[in-house]
Amino acid sequence: MVISQRNIIDQVSGWLTVYDDGFVDRTWTGPPQFKFLSDPVPPHHHFVDGVATHDELINADSGLRVRVYLPEASTTGKLPILVHFHGGGFCISQADWFMYYNIYTRIARESGAIVVSTYLRLAPEHRLPAAIDDGYSTLLWLRDVANDKMYDSWLSSKGDFNRVFLIGDSSGGNIVHQVAKRVAMENLYPVRLAGAIPIHPGFVRSVRSKSELEKPQSPMLTLDMLDKFLKMGLPKGSTKDHPITCPIEETVNGLDLPPYLLCVAEDDLVIDTEMEFYEGMKKDGKEIELLVSDGVGHSFYLNKIAIDVDPNTSHQTRKMIQEIARFVTSH
Repeated sequence: MVISQRNIIDQVSGWLTVYDDGFVDRTWTGPPQFKFLSDPVPPHHHFVDGVATHDELINADSGLRVRVYLPEASTTGKLPILVHFHGGGFCISQADWFMYYNIYTRIARESGAIVVSTYLRLAPEHRLPAAIDDGYSTLLWLRDVANDKMYDSWLSSKGDFNRVFLIGDSSGGNIVHQVAKRVAMENLYPVRLAGAIPIHPGFVRSVRSKSELEKPQSPMLTLDMLDKFLKMGLPKGSTKDHPITCPIEETVNGLDLPPYLLCVAEDDLVIDTEMEFYEGMKKDGKEIELLVSDGVGHSFYLNKIAIDVDPNTSHQTRKMIQEIARFVTSH
C-alpha cells in the first residue's frame, strides 16, 4: 500500500498553507503572542460592556451565517444596521475573530448600531466573486427580515432597514464597493443603503504604486501577502487589474451609489491607489468623504497589541471609530 505524501504548493507566512491535494491549512504559525487576534470569540446573548452577540444561520442551503452585535441602547427607537465584511485578502479570517470582535463591539456601542458581520466564504476554495455573492446574500436576507419572511430576534424588533450601511476592512472594503454597485442596480425595498464605509480597501494595480514601493510593510500587510492572497482570491487567469481589485478605471457615473466614507491610513502600502479611487469617485460626482489616519499602517486598528502599547495607534483608532459613528448618525 502506497501512502501519498502531501506537498506544499503555496504558503503565506504565518497565515496559510496550500497543499497539492487541495487542502488549505489556516492554523496560525506566526509569533505566538499574536495568535489571540485570530482566536474565535463565542457569542454571548447577555450584554458585555454594553454589547450582546449571537450567530445566525441565514441560508440553510448554502450554510451562510452572520454574527450579530446588539448595543445596549438607551433609545426606544429603531437602530441603524451596519453590514460588515471582514478582511483577510479574501483568503483568511472569520467574522468571530477577536480582532473584529474587539473593534466592532466598540463601533456598535459608539454608533448605536446593530452590526451584522458575514462569515464570508474563503479562497482559494471559493474564489471571487463568492465572497461578494455572500455579502449581497446578506442584504437579501435583511430584506426578508424586513418583510417578515425571516426572523431575527434583534433585527426584527430593533433594526431600521431604511438606514443600512455597508462597512468592510481591507479586502472587505473591496466587497463594500462591489455590493454597493450591485444594490444600485437592484430594488431591495424596504432595505435602503444609507452609506458605505470602505476601510483601507485593497485597491491595487498590476504595476506597483509608489506607496507599495516606499511605505513600510506591517504585520497586517506585506507585499508577499498582497500578491499571494490576490492571486489565490481572484478568478483564475485574472490579474490585479480585475475590477474587484482595481475599480479605478471604471466609471460609476450612472450608478445611484450611497454616500461613502473612505478610511485610509497614511502609511498603508496601498494608499496611492486608494486615493486614485477617491479622486475617481469625486470626478464621477459621487458623495465621498475621506478620513486619513496619521502615522499608522494598514488595518492598524485590528492589532490590539499596538492599540495597547502605542499612544498614536490608540488615538487614531478612537478617532476612526468616532468618525464612523458621526457618519452613521448623520445619514
